[in-house]
Amino acid sequence: MLILAAARAATRRHGGAHLVGRANKKRGIQTATVTDGAIQQLASKPLHALTLADLCSHGRPPLSTEQLLKSANFTLSILPSRLAHRIQSLRALPYIVVANPNVSQIHNNYVHSLSTLLPYAERHIETLQDEIKFTEVMADLVETHSNTIAVLARGFLEARKYISAEQITRFLDEHLRARIGTRLIAEQHIALHFSSKAHAELSDHHETTEQSSYIGVIDTALKPAEIIRRCEATVGEICELKYGVRPTVVLSGDPETTIAHIPMHLEYILTELLKNSFRATIEAGMEKEPIDITIAPAPENEDWRAEQKRAMEKGSSAINSVADHDTSTADAASNTKLPPGASANIQPLDCSSPGVTIRIRDRGGGISPENHTKLWEYGFTTFNEDEINDKTSGTDAGPSALDMLSAGAAGGSSLAGLGYGLPLGRAYAGYFGGGIAVQSLFGWGTDVYLSLRGVGKIN
Repeated sequence: MLILAAARAATRRHGGAHLVGRANKKRGIQTATVTDGAIQQLASKPLHALTLADLCSHGRPPLSTEQLLKSANFTLSILPSRLAHRIQSLRALPYIVVANPNVSQIHNNYVHSLSTLLPYAERHIETLQDEIKFTEVMADLVETHSNTIAVLARGFLEARKYISAEQITRFLDEHLRARIGTRLIAEQHIALHFSSKAHAELSDHHETTEQSSYIGVIDTALKPAEIIRRCEATVGEICELKYGVRPTVVLSGDPETTIAHIPMHLEYILTELLKNSFRATIEAGMEKEPIDITIAPAPENEDWRAEQKRAMEKGSSAINSVADHDTSTADAASNTKLPPGASANIQPLDCSSPGVTIRIRDRGGGISPENHTKLWEYGFTTFNEDEINDKTSGTDAGPSALDMLSAGAAGGSSLAGLGYGLPLGRAYAGYFGGGIAVQSLFGWGTDVYLSLRGVGKIN
């Protein structure tokens, strides 16, 4: 779970071990009754077009007490309305879908999380004691929603007779991207909490360590090559267990490239993409052909996103190209319009934000014409109807180890084989202004272009 990873990493760097136990014990958290009126009032507020500058605005860790309290109050000012928007979005689904036990569980989880925030909604966090209690609420929120995607996947599979694939894709595109933002806001404050001066002084650990490259959960010196190698090793080991062979990876381009990004997000995306390439390569009998991964940093003096979008839209009749699409600028359930050029996702910094493109090229036979247009559909899977029924009823023997590889960020092994891996990877990539484009030569292989935009220059 990302919150535990961030908390433990921050604890190792800055102390604060005394709070890990508190966050995990989930001591009695105060709640308030969530009324329909409260939901409507909060959902009527326009969504804040949160920028990455907001997440970094409280300064580099270790934060002072004043900076930490500002982070807590900023987090508090953002989350209640976002939760209310999600509740309304779920309630806008057809009644028979909302009545599904899995979808209903997610609705109830959002109501619970809002109930834990309402006691703080009308006041200011002014003391460290209040901040500690508020951070426990944030930890409870992250834990409560840790399995949202897997539960929703099962719910929509069970209710798929009553809602179209287009409706599911539209809802999940909005809902899951909003979930990424909600978790990120909470996780960022928790990580800043553990790396603050105030709580380090209260800890028994007073180690002096070198300056960290992290600002909360953002690594300002993230090296994609290192994450690629880590994901390669994990996917390769599982392939060797399942198939008895593992393809090799040849890394080219500029492996020393660094960007400011979220490590866990990138790890999920790359695991999903490498899993697909490894499997296709082996099952095509081409395991002796290396998978070529090229890391290409984007020039800093260009409009990177516009250039990348134009590149992704190019193609030829010989190539099946499936590109990422832009995120909606409105919350459909609440009919809230955001400022021009803004979206419900977190926006990159205004200054030039150097990015990177990672190309993954395999000889796995490509994607068939009947399948390539379905890549971004949530729930698109090669499983047959009986296997899907087994999965939704819980009677299947369980997913393979290869399917379970991407479970960490996605929310559990129950997602395996249900067709959420690539669309979810696209959501993580697109959240910071990046994207995924797929070019396939059927009968030969596939090129996947993962474009990432960094957080920007951070002093």
